[in-house]
Amino acid sequence: MRSISEVVNHFKQNWISELSDGRIEQACRDSGMNWINSLLNPVATIQIFLLQVLFGNTACIHMPRLTGMCFTAAGYCKARLRIKLEVFQLLLHRCVDQLQTSTLETSRWFGFRVFIVDGSSFSMPDTPVLQSFFGQPGGQKPGCGFPVAHWLAMVHLQTGMITKMLASPMRTHDMARTVELHPELGAGDVLLGDRGFCSYAHLALLMARQVHAVFRIHQRTIVDFTPHRPHAVPGKGKAAKRKGMPRSKWLRKLGVQDQIVQWLKRPRDVPSWMTIEQYEALPSQLTVRELRYKINKQGFRVKQITLVTTLLDHELYSLEDIAELFRRRWEIETNFGHIKTTMGMDVLKCKTVDGVLRELHAFALVYNLVRQVILESARRQQVPVNRISFIDAIRWLQTFDHKRQPAEIQLLPIRPDRCEPRVKKRRQKEYTLMTKPRQVLKQRLR
Repeated sequence: MRSISEVVNHFKQNWISELSDGRIEQACRDSGMNWINSLLNPVATIQIFLLQVLFGNTACIHMPRLTGMCFTAAGYCKARLRIKLEVFQLLLHRCVDQLQTSTLETSRWFGFRVFIVDGSSFSMPDTPVLQSFFGQPGGQKPGCGFPVAHWLAMVHLQTGMITKMLASPMRTHDMARTVELHPELGAGDVLLGDRGFCSYAHLALLMARQVHAVFRIHQRTIVDFTPHRPHAVPGKGKAAKRKGMPRSKWLRKLGVQDQIVQWLKRPRDVPSWMTIEQYEALPSQLTVRELRYKINKQGFRVKQITLVTTLLDHELYSLEDIAELFRRRWEIETNFGHIKTTMGMDVLKCKTVDGVLRELHAFALVYNLVRQVILESARRQQVPVNRISFIDAIRWLQTFDHKRQPAEIQLLPIRPDRCEPRVKKRRQKEYTLMTKPRQVLKQRLR
């Protein structure tokens, strides 16, 4: 059988051993599974599942031909249903744990491991159970749309690997479950995030874990770089109602638009994702650094960015260094494009909630496998990781041959300051959009 196990046997490094036959079997047993020895046992089924995702999440009926094994599509689907979701969660968790020493520790920024957190979404078949659990966009009429899930992921900056992810109903805010990602962070790590992750409570929780943060300040937060400026004091009568004044106390000037301030906790601003008791346990003030810089590159919609960070030493971490670090936050959008568009995760195929979550974890496992191949290719060719073609790394895995080395994977051209409009040239076919349920439209045709 041509499967993931062939790739596993080819490499002897520790970073891929978690997908070996023995490790998959151990994960199944640790999750409480029992089975008889058959053609579609859990180990073979999981490897076929990973191979299916590697080939663009191809149809189940394609897998007997792709693997050279004799089974039916229905039998394979039933075998997948018998595998517990916990098995895939264990495999992803253990793969990431294995990477902690072999890969994630070797790529650092000023001695820190850097992780990016962001939210996205994906669609799935229109079934009642998925509609009930995930929901669909409000602009779509019943029977005319598809369920959409909110997807929250944390990605390692230097390698692009997914270290943790969560799927929730569509109308879930990014911060609602971000705290569940915190156990993956260690003391001294840095977390990058956009406006949705910037709040007093989130910064306080990260600082309690000794985790540094670099977030874009929320658009409603007032930032003033005037030295010794006045400020509103939350919960202090008239002083709390001063409109147009920042809610932070000025402490020290580091540059023209770089300062140390003290954020003051607002007594009544309890986030929906925290209890009152948890919020009251937070410190009453936080010492943070606010900084602002301009973007003068053509094609960039944003011309000015204001950040908040817990990296207070401006001599060690200059404004330019932090600005360049935050610029790399956009790399997670490229990574999301790889897994959703290139690999096809934007529309999943399973019709149950557990099935969707299993499929999601299978995508994460294969995505991390592709990223490992990219890292190996970059090491052999002595080029930056972002020079390696993601799609060609997938093709290398699809057409695996012991004689071909990762060094043969295609390099991307260097295109600094590339500026392209976000438009489509090829027109879509002019079909009328579905505005009524399919059964109603069928009845009209009859």
